[in-house]
Amino acid sequence: MKNSYSTGVICCLIATISWGGTFPIMTSALTRIDPYTFTLLRYGFAGIALLIALFLREGNQGLSLKGERIGLVWLLGSVGFVGFGYFVFLGQQMSGKTGALTASIMMATMPMLGILVNWVLRKVAPPAISIGLILMSFFGVMTVITKGHYGSLFDMPSSYTANGLIILGALCWVIYTVGASFFPTWSPLKYTALTTCLGVISILVLNGILYASGIVPVPAIRDFVFVIPHVIYTAFIAGFIGILCWNIGNKILTPFNGVLFMDIVPITAFSISAMTGLKPSTPEIAGACITGSALLLNNLYLRYRTAKKVAIPVRDN
Repeated sequence: MKNSYSTGVICCLIATISWGGTFPIMTSALTRIDPYTFTLLRYGFAGIALLIALFLREGNQGLSLKGERIGLVWLLGSVGFVGFGYFVFLGQQMSGKTGALTASIMMATMPMLGILVNWVLRKVAPPAISIGLILMSFFGVMTVITKGHYGSLFDMPSSYTANGLIILGALCWVIYTVGASFFPTWSPLKYTALTTCLGVISILVLNGILYASGIVPVPAIRDFVFVIPHVIYTAFIAGFIGILCWNIGNKILTPFNGVLFMDIVPITAFSISAMTGLKPSTPEIAGACITGSALLLNNLYLRYRTAKKVAIPVRDN
């Protein structure tokens, strides 16, 4: 059991560290290519690699969807990969040079968003203290967004869309993560591979509509060449390895504990950005700490609450 728990921790760490590196890398890629095309390239190559790995590991049985809820698999794949790829990276692109830091700290709201999703899906209302800590978490996010100048929220209506898209993308990823619990008999590899591939089909259809309607121009060949290193990292390191490790870790630790590791994402992004010359400001660091503290306090409180319930002795009649 201990070894299994350690494996879960290591897998979640690998995933979140790899994702933390994604946002600074995307800062460069998004100057040359739109987030829709990049999402297709990233998850397209990751999906192919995952399908091959699934076939080698589980054979034809692993690829079979006979008797399964195909519609739900497709929906979760679309929500996870279309939702996260489109919304988060579009929001990051709209935020400019500081988008990597803003997007990464938004990822730390996922545990709190997970509580809200659990509330809606499983009708389990969070305790009042957790609701207070959710508000504290979002206060930390507001501190990052405004850099401590809260009044600027009313002076920057253009930033609402960008920040709202990033949070919406984070919510999509929470739904995707929780969705794995609807397939308890599937291996993490099967869930990752099949949801990725069905999600990519949705990306292909939507991108085709965007290209055909002229809303998004097809990138030039030189732009595709420019983002090759970015695609390699995000598809195979953050995609294939990161997403697979994430689903393995969450299967072992449960999503309730797994999402705690999302705090690693902004730490990694902040460190890489600082090395490239873009240092986070004091309010941004303070906001990240506020959000992280809310996350930690909520987890400790819920564990204490659960342990207290278990400790109550059962009286004989």
